[in-house]
Amino acid sequence: MERRAVMAEPTVDRQVIKACQHGDREAFRLLFEAYKDRVFSIAVYSLGDRAVADDVTQQIFLKLFTAIKQFRGDSEFTTWLYRMVVNACHDERRRTKRMTAWGDAGGQAPYEKKPQERQYARQEIAAVVQAAIGCLKPNFRMPILLKYVEGLSYDEIAEVMGCSKGTVASRLNRGHAELAKRLAHLRHSVVGE
Repeated sequence: MERRAVMAEPTVDRQVIKACQHGDREAFRLLFEAYKDRVFSIAVYSLGDRAVADDVTQQIFLKLFTAIKQFRGDSEFTTWLYRMVVNACHDERRRTKRMTAWGDAGGQAPYEKKPQERQYARQEIAAVVQAAIGCLKPNFRMPILLKYVEGLSYDEIAEVMGCSKGTVASRLNRGHAELAKRLAHLRHSVVGE
């Protein structure tokens, strides 16, 4: 999985959320702009299909337009929103009754000396890692995505997932172990970079 800097918390304050709760469409547009990429990112990593993730993202924001009135502020808005995303992804998988394959990434990428070939090799490795993440059971995949893609703490993941911090740690540990098995062949590909 490509490492990327964890995005800074969007600058949507309580005033914008309150305005959304009162039906202010401009405030909702601000909310949408602040969170659309994060919602899509979680959905695409979870579901493995950009088109399906795009549909789920749209569904989430349509639901959010009416459901935001239910947000009480007991938790952070992002935690509440991520919970919606997790539930929507679970619903989508249940609806389709299948695990989405991320595609055949084609095995090991050999080490090459040319920069563009190294870049291509990195992209191939990233595709293999994404495929491995896509093959994880949802209970292991979602904590990994929330931890490494969104940068959430164990406490935040526990709140989003509706489980204990210990369960999060256990699921991350099991997810890491499964990824290590699936990606063991990459150790030789990365040596020398």
